[in-house]
Amino acid sequence: MEINWQSEVEKRKEDILDDLFTILRIDSVRDDAKATAEMPVGPGPKEALEAFLAIGERDGFLTKNVGNLAGHIEYGEGEELMGVFGHVDVVPTGSGWDTDPFEPVIKDDRIYARGSSDDKGPSMAGYYAIKIIRDLGLPISKRVRMIIGTDEESSWKCMDHYLAHEETPDFGFSPDADFPIINGEKGNQSLYIQFRGDNKGGKNQLLSFDAGLRENMVPQDATAVFTSEEADVIEKAFFEFVENNPVTGTIHVEGEQVTIELVGKSSHGMNPAGGINAGTYLAVFLNHYQFGGDAAKFLQLITDYIHLEHTAEKLGLAHTDEVMGELTMNAGIFTFTPEKGGNIALNFRYPTGVTAEGLEIKTEAALSEFGVTIARSDGKLPHYVPADDPLVKTLLDVYEKHTGLKGHERSIGGGTYGRLLERGVAYGALFPDSIDTMHQANEFLALDDLFRATAIYADAIYELIK
Repeated sequence: MEINWQSEVEKRKEDILDDLFTILRIDSVRDDAKATAEMPVGPGPKEALEAFLAIGERDGFLTKNVGNLAGHIEYGEGEELMGVFGHVDVVPTGSGWDTDPFEPVIKDDRIYARGSSDDKGPSMAGYYAIKIIRDLGLPISKRVRMIIGTDEESSWKCMDHYLAHEETPDFGFSPDADFPIINGEKGNQSLYIQFRGDNKGGKNQLLSFDAGLRENMVPQDATAVFTSEEADVIEKAFFEFVENNPVTGTIHVEGEQVTIELVGKSSHGMNPAGGINAGTYLAVFLNHYQFGGDAAKFLQLITDYIHLEHTAEKLGLAHTDEVMGELTMNAGIFTFTPEKGGNIALNFRYPTGVTAEGLEIKTEAALSEFGVTIARSDGKLPHYVPADDPLVKTLLDVYEKHTGLKGHERSIGGGTYGRLLERGVAYGALFPDSIDTMHQANEFLALDDLFRATAIYADAIYELIK
């Protein structure tokens, strides 16, 4: 029987949008300040998870909430289990939005809202794909679960908990990246460069420096407050600096105290070159002036080793793999106060041929003159599913059938739930001609992309579980 998957999606367009808007209206940024035993990553992610599971329950599926961290919606029978992994948590909104990021609007055939493309929209496409298969009563031989996480943008606590308590799927995909397929994901590792807070000496004293919201986002906003004996000189130079660099900003002088705010452009941390790092530009400007102690080291290090250093060449870390591509570095968070000292969070996306230990050792050696301490977070190793795996081949075949475009394997610096499974990949929902606004202000998902992805997912899931 030939199934017109696109036609089936067309019949459900209004329902898809209604359910998606319900989820998009929930501010589901992780909030540790409000976290409790019942809300492990804060109230917003829990509310979004419950709302998504309620949709599945309303439609007659078997659902399960696993510790308010993750959950699933299940369909089918059989020993083998396929997983479709999405997430309902989102990154902070930041500044620069033209609309309320948690009040979705459709404009120019695009849905504007935080999470529209990462990953609430694609997750809803995955759910409706399963629902269409169920509604049509198609014969299947395997089970499929829509598995929903709440901490993908941070530490993946949700999936650690879920897989510790639930069955691990045999294979699957995550609708959290690009078509035609992502069958390779670079390793993901953060390093923290820590300074003492000595601030004495020099004509200027740094009272605070703050930039960035998350390690996996390019900082769009940066602020520095300092006292200065040369405030008039700095104020004049600031306007010239802004005019000659791809940033905007303001400066406020009150007596000897100066406050500078810079605005760049956010981007996903896997693509630091796609953003404009307000934190590094601010440090470069301040580094022209005489600060003392660790504040001076903080500004000098950023200027010499981090500004525009998207492949970490000056740290001695540049590396390219034939399949996975090059190592990238995003400086996502900068903080400094005399009381607490300074901290710079560097997030690396690295291919095979690089190790987390090697990143730490080489960074420590390169920065030895600054007397800093280097700390390393838990990370994720590179992940790759061979191009000749039946999962990869089936997903590419379905993509080619629906788009008329040639499918091909690809690796990215982003990390998706696809890496949770030995036979796990990422699959859409952005197309080659889509505009990627993940982690940016005015994030959107084109309606055509949402509906086309839903049809592709329905066809692909059916091919894999029939």
